[in-house]
Parts: sequence; C-alpha cells; structure tokens
Amino acid sequence: MGEDRALELRGVTKLYSGIAAVNNVSFAAAAGEVTAYLGPNGSGKSTTLKIITGLLEPTEGSVLFDGRAIQQDRIGYKQRLGYVPEEAQIYPRLTAYEYLEMVGGLRGFAAPRIKEKTNTFLRLFSLDGDSHVPMSSYSKGMRQKVVLAAALLHNPDLMVLDEPFSGLDISSALVLTDLIRELAARGKVVLFSAHELHIVERVSSRVVILHRGSVVANDRIEELRSLLSLPSLEEIFSQLVVEQDTRSVARELVAAMDL
Repeated sequence: MGEDRALELRGVTKLYSGIAAVNNVSFAAAAGEVTAYLGPNGSGKSTTLKIITGLLEPTEGSVLFDGRAIQQDRIGYKQRLGYVPEEAQIYPRLTAYEYLEMVGGLRGFAAPRIKEKTNTFLRLFSLDGDSHVPMSSYSKGMRQKVVLAAALLHNPDLMVLDEPFSGLDISSALVLTDLIRELAARGKVVLFSAHELHIVERVSSRVVILHRGSVVANDRIEELRSLLSLPSLEEIFSQLVVEQDTRSVARELVAAMDL
C-alpha cells in the first residue's frame, strides 16, 4: 500500500471576494518522497495547506488521498494526517506533558500508551526537563517541538508541515531535517513548506513553486536545474518568483543608514 499512497490536488482554487488566493493548483505528493511547497509570502502556500488539512474548503477543485476525495471521510482522513501549522496552536496554561496527554486521549490511546509515547517524544525533543512547566514560559522553538511531537504521536501516513523550522535552534533543525528524510523512507507522504532553501534542496525529492496563487514549477529539483540551467534551488526560486533586484535593494538600505 505504501508505494500507491499519494496526496493529489486537482484544480484547487480558493476565492476571497472574487479574488483568487489560490488559482487552479494541481500537483501530487507521493509516498516515500519529500515534496517541498515553496513560494514568497502571500503566494497562497498556507491557504493551500489549510485546504489540504481540511481547515478550509476550496471554492473549486478537490483534494484526494489514496485516490479518494478527503470530504468522503473527513474523520478517517484526519486520523491519518499529521499537521504542523505555521503558528504553533497550543494551550499555554498546559504543560507539554498535559498537552501531549490530551492529544493522545483525543486520538483514542489507552493511558499507559499515552504515558510511554509522551515521555519518549519529550525526551527525544529534549523537553523532558521542562515537561511539567506551563508552555506559556516556553520559547518559540520549544513550542514548535511540542507541536511536532503532537503531529507525530499517532504515526500518521501523511505529514503536512508549514514552516516547521521556525524558531528551532541549529541542533533541533538538524534533527528535523533527518526526521523528514526518515519519514519518507518509512513510506510516509511528506509535504512541507519552508523558507530555508538550502534545507529544502538537501531533503526534497520534488519541488512545487507557487507564485501569486498559481503553480510556476512542479518537478524534481535536478530536472529544474537542467531545464533552467541554474546550479541551485535558490537561483531557480529567484528567477521564477523574485520580482525585485535584491542586491540593489540591499545597497539602497545600507545607503539609507547614512541619511
């Protein structure tokens, strides 16, 4: 089943007051691969990811998992989905242990299993020393690790990560980089959005680039390099979506310091 598993978007469009935030987006993310979903701020990435997770309804088009529209069995689909949103959604008065305990309970795990899994994830994310401290005192990176643990707790078939490296220190970012690779190696469908293009280039099998709500690239990174005759993902991204002379802007910013 792992080889056949895939996430697919077909003609997904989302309109707000008649204006397309996402316009006719189609692509597939296969099991055993890491698919990166890239684009500048405001390009429609987070809107698309919210549609994929069922948090938003598309105006047109459909999302399928294992060839089946996700609307046909929302509960079953969400049982197979792990989601890390761009902004960590937590209850700050809870401790990390209480939060993961709550998530495990909602997932229907028995109490002994919740305890074992919660303690294991907290230890592996180096949060065991703060596991009984309210998350209101946590740094952004610590909160991000709790949200990552919650997304992994039920061993999902599909992982959707929206800016998962946000707030992580170097060591934690390296762990997450290897984790993304390992999830794909275990036959998971992994779709993630990130601004760290050097990381994207290291871990991704395929890249989908969005610009002004529309897909402007959908291919393997090596194929894009060959097609565009560019050596790096950063240069590919710049050619496809960056609309200003970044060096010129940087020089003008430095000059403005002398005004």
